[in-house]
Amino acid sequence: MDLWLVGEWVTKSILLIAILVTGFAYTTLYERKLAARIQVRIGPNRVGPWGLLQPLADGIKLIFKEELIPAKAYKAIFILAPILTVVPALIITAVVPWGSSIDLFGRTISLGIADPNVAILYILSVASISVYGIVLAGWSSNNKYSMMGGLRSSAQMVSYELALGLAFVGPIMLAGSMSLADIVNAQRGAWYILFQPLGAIIFYIAALAEVNRAPFDMPEAEQELTAGYHTEYSGMKFALFFMGEYIKMAAVSAIFATLFLGGYRGPFVDQFPLLGPIYLLAKIAISLGLMIWIRATLPRLRYDRLMSFGWKVLLPLALANVFLTAVAIVVFGL
Repeated sequence: MDLWLVGEWVTKSILLIAILVTGFAYTTLYERKLAARIQVRIGPNRVGPWGLLQPLADGIKLIFKEELIPAKAYKAIFILAPILTVVPALIITAVVPWGSSIDLFGRTISLGIADPNVAILYILSVASISVYGIVLAGWSSNNKYSMMGGLRSSAQMVSYELALGLAFVGPIMLAGSMSLADIVNAQRGAWYILFQPLGAIIFYIAALAEVNRAPFDMPEAEQELTAGYHTEYSGMKFALFFMGEYIKMAAVSAIFATLFLGGYRGPFVDQFPLLGPIYLLAKIAISLGLMIWIRATLPRLRYDRLMSFGWKVLLPLALANVFLTAVAIVVFGL
């Protein structure tokens, strides 16, 4: 095996993980600052200039907090569950293209880690296993409120993953490929959100439900479940759950931008390939801002209405979108 390729894969993987972990910390600050502006509050402003060191202070605090494990918890699973939540969030972005390619040291280096021709299937498979961490956390805590949160998360995932999977079908049909790089290149002329507005809306709503963001954050509804699946967690194990949530927010934003907003493509990106990651990061930041805006303004759905919305509204609309896309491709030759 070419040692250069191995070194390239390892370097890009480490760099991507470092960006995601650092981005997670500052996404929390982004949310607290933006939500404060929306709700006419101040937000964090004490630690460092403009509060920029607040994530560092929170991290240090969580590292030194006491780690508690309930006496009757299933200890091995209790410890493993937060890890199972974070790992899928980190690896799901491995197939997202961050740019085309650059020439370095006489070699052509792709700005993505991997480009399998079944990237969509990889995303769906990794997204479907991320719920195991939450379910196992609720079960292993030996707490009925935590268990209810885990069960809610699994039911919510089943309901909304069907609509999410069908929302992928539109871009796949238009590009004729399940490779994300091919889907991005097929959007040279126009972004797919112009051809698939309904598919983009369905994808975004289902993605919010997948990452348990408001108004779909029923697995941790404090009114009924104290804190839901992570009630018994503290310290860094508690932090890992929120690391997984915020990294998944960035991941689904990157996938949404890739499928519907042209991915890394933008003005002059063919002449200057390093603009690609900048364009994609800007689109991710806008998507994260929209998620925060939704959380700051919309109330949490009642659980039965959340499930009804998934099965009775989103799923039929997603099926209709696939049908209309197929008709448009046949009739208009898109």
